[in-house]
Amino acid sequence: MFVTHELIIAGFGGQGALSMGQILAYAATIEGREVSWMPSYGPEMRGGTANCIVIVAEKRISSPIVTMFDSAIVLNQPSLDKFLPRVKTGGLVLVEESTVKVPPGSPALEVVRIAAVHEADILGARQVANTVMLGAFLAKRPLVQVESVVKALEKVLPPHRRHLLDMNRRALERGAELAGHSEKLTAGSTA
Repeated sequence: MFVTHELIIAGFGGQGALSMGQILAYAATIEGREVSWMPSYGPEMRGGTANCIVIVAEKRISSPIVTMFDSAIVLNQPSLDKFLPRVKTGGLVLVEESTVKVPPGSPALEVVRIAAVHEADILGARQVANTVMLGAFLAKRPLVQVESVVKALEKVLPPHRRHLLDMNRRALERGAELAGHSEKLTAGSTA
């Protein structure tokens, strides 16, 4: 398995970057892992920039401050521009294809485009686009089990959103399917 995985999740406020990281952190806690979740957002909140650093480890985490990441989940172009240089060689970068207009092409990174917003629209709830991205990420980097994510969702979703549990499960599954069949970008490709 892994010893430590350091992840940045970034986008605009309202895209679910922070909640995606929080749910991943809760799922890892359910599995008995060491976890750090550090959110950062602009004063504008919805529509402003938002990101979080999630560290999942098998042993104690010495610091939540990270300068280079093993993976990045990117929900908009400004976040890609800011964080792409901070992904380690060989790292994974998942980009939401409708909001990242100029995806990177890098032989040093595994870059995967996911149509999360489109798939969430098909599922009937745009607000699960972040869950589609999380499902795709976990298919590529299985840090936690999908069942742990569902248990985490049961704990964090407010009562008026509990009706979305089944839809979130389907979004996780669809994200995993997309990751297996998604377009991988190679050096110089802007497909």
